[in-house]
Amino acid sequence: MHSTPSILIAEDEAGQAEILKFNLESEGYRVDVAPDGQIALDKIAETPPDLLILDWMLPEASGITIMRHLRANDETKHLPVIMMTARGEEDDKVRGFEVGVDDYMVKPYLPSELIARVKAVLRRARPELYDTQLSHAGIIMDMEQKRVSREGSVIELSSTEFRLLRVFLSRPGKVFSRSQLIDLAWGNGFYLEDRTVDVGVRRLRQALNEGDKPDLFRTVRGEGYALDV
Repeated sequence: MHSTPSILIAEDEAGQAEILKFNLESEGYRVDVAPDGQIALDKIAETPPDLLILDWMLPEASGITIMRHLRANDETKHLPVIMMTARGEEDDKVRGFEVGVDDYMVKPYLPSELIARVKAVLRRARPELYDTQLSHAGIIMDMEQKRVSREGSVIELSSTEFRLLRVFLSRPGKVFSRSQLIDLAWGNGFYLEDRTVDVGVRRLRQALNEGDKPDLFRTVRGEGYALDV
């Protein structure tokens, strides 16, 4: 796994959420918790996680309501979701899959089984998280060797520039806000000024464009930055 996938747990039982969080963090994932459906939707809108673990029965907005909202939104229609529920009846499972969940776990469950399901869903839905190489428009990033080249020429990048490029290469064409870039490149809760992100993107741009190569970056005023497709 070349980067640290982020997981949001939408679970209103604090004890259950804490156990989940502990087990997932022990496996190296970045984990955030939402105690109700509305907070979950707010967190996802701000920075979509790589995976959502979603309880069926939540205050403010149920798991089914959240699924319908996510699948109707272009930004989140492919967000991987594992539904957690005490409801084990076949009809409930069918309903869960009909609204677009990727997997379904009935409580109580073994933490080891959950971890295995999380890995399987992430590998299937976001293979770039597990690839050792990302590439786009002549740019090749080798995760294991921490090496970047463009059209065969090796490009020297700082660790900041490398982190930013990894985010852009994971979703070419997507416009990332400064706060999203901070969360995805450094992790939730990491404080950086917007100006630091601007400087990092500017230096990354200069490094990639050396030798009068075409500029692949797009600045969207008031929104953020994108790596053009």
